[in-house]
Amino acid sequence: MSWDKLKDETGRTIAELYDDARFGEFSATWEDVLYDYSRTQVTQAARDTLFAMLEERDFAGKRAAMYAGEKINTTEGRRVLHTALRLPEGEGLVAGDEDVGAQVHESRAACYAFAGAVRSGDYAAAAGPFTDVVNIGIGGSDLGPVLVAEALAGEMDGPRLHFVSNVDGAALARVFETCDLSRTLFIIASKSFGTIETMETAKVALARMQGEVADASVHFAALTTKPDAAAEQFGIPAERCFGFADWVGGRFSVWSPIGLPLMIGMGTEAFSEFLAGAHEIDTHFREAPLAENLPVLMACVGVWHRNACGFPTRCVVPYDQRLATLPQYLQQLDMESNGKRVTVEGAAVEVATSPVVWGSAGTNAQHAYFQMLHQSETPQPVEFLIAARPVAEGMEHLQRILIANCFAQGEALAFGRTRETAERQMVEGGMEADEAARLAPHRTFPGNRPSTLLLYRELSPRMLGRIIALAEARCFTEGVFWGVNSFDQWGVELGKVLATDMLPHVEGRFSKEMVNEALSGPLAHLHGL
Repeated sequence: MSWDKLKDETGRTIAELYDDARFGEFSATWEDVLYDYSRTQVTQAARDTLFAMLEERDFAGKRAAMYAGEKINTTEGRRVLHTALRLPEGEGLVAGDEDVGAQVHESRAACYAFAGAVRSGDYAAAAGPFTDVVNIGIGGSDLGPVLVAEALAGEMDGPRLHFVSNVDGAALARVFETCDLSRTLFIIASKSFGTIETMETAKVALARMQGEVADASVHFAALTTKPDAAAEQFGIPAERCFGFADWVGGRFSVWSPIGLPLMIGMGTEAFSEFLAGAHEIDTHFREAPLAENLPVLMACVGVWHRNACGFPTRCVVPYDQRLATLPQYLQQLDMESNGKRVTVEGAAVEVATSPVVWGSAGTNAQHAYFQMLHQSETPQPVEFLIAARPVAEGMEHLQRILIANCFAQGEALAFGRTRETAERQMVEGGMEADEAARLAPHRTFPGNRPSTLLLYRELSPRMLGRIIALAEARCFTEGVFWGVNSFDQWGVELGKVLATDMLPHVEGRFSKEMVNEALSGPLAHLHGL
């Protein structure tokens, strides 16, 4: 009955709910982070119901089980311990018979040593210190590092970073054109060393490097649990292979050796700050009461919008150009984790699960799809993010304009503009009354479009760690609401298997007649080109 009880709380508008006390009652602050959800239709009773639902689902027990290293990923029989990757030095964790803390610190030390050697030039190419680092990976082996590299570009004082993920070859060709290959290091990021897009792209890079330098293997390192494969296929020795446990899921792996290019780019001190911010959120998530717990509140609002209000999407708009990749990163985190149709037990989920996540950086977004957000018949909740401080000195005026735009959009979405107000404003501006009446419907905005705001002091490595860890903890909490396993990805595996089976047909290893018999449409046409 909880879902029905939750839906019973819908129907009131933001304007009806909003008063002088609402901001204080429907926002929460932790250190220098504010989460404001006052411009939504969430009521006190709805919030209480959501908290009760978490208690019914043993949220506290499930959360404790994750941090303790129990195998909560039951469909793969794995622990879920990406949170352990940001354990501070000296802090340990033992799960079952596995000394997780020791593994994490040993792995981190090895990565830090190699990153430091590349940055200092102690590990270099024959032509000199490396000037460029190219990460070849896909999914979680790409999206997390790309997000951090773009968001913290001002911290990147080491070799230039490049990221190649798509197997279409365009990005790799650009690397070949723009980098001095005699001083370029390639990092192959594939835990299994079996991801076809990554491996085939890496083979092309190796072939090119073999034509450029005397010893191509010097220019390669690997992030993998298969060092034998790395040695056999690329000549990469064990000391340049950095592995991680099976309890590190791809979309949660930026804190692991997958972050090696970032360690090289920004240095280990800044990367440690990034880890520290995430660990602070882990502590907050584990200890704060529900009513003050930022990721829990974010999850409650997300579930309210998805399952009480029936909104099919979630629009993420960071008013911070450095976070332009964040919506894409959250697409994988949320939709791959919680886009499930069955529960942990294998039964059908009672309600809709992950919404479609989309968005882009403001203010450019205002000139793209905000027309739809304001006037479409179907409201879509918007999640704003913004820093209080500018990116650099001398930018204060621009930051004030940015903040004004962000706040104004939340206000406009919530309260809109009535037809009467639109008409009056046009008349006051000198327009004839008849013309104002004709145009008023086009300048009327219904409002009652919910939005939330995450306001933080400034985008530092520590703050970015906090923002990403907030999203991870929210994702876990939403998964508890829906009863799904947020940590497997069988839908992704299906596509990989089918692509592998399809490749021989595309390569033409069978006769054209066999292909046409087995396949129709685009593939048959492809063989005719």
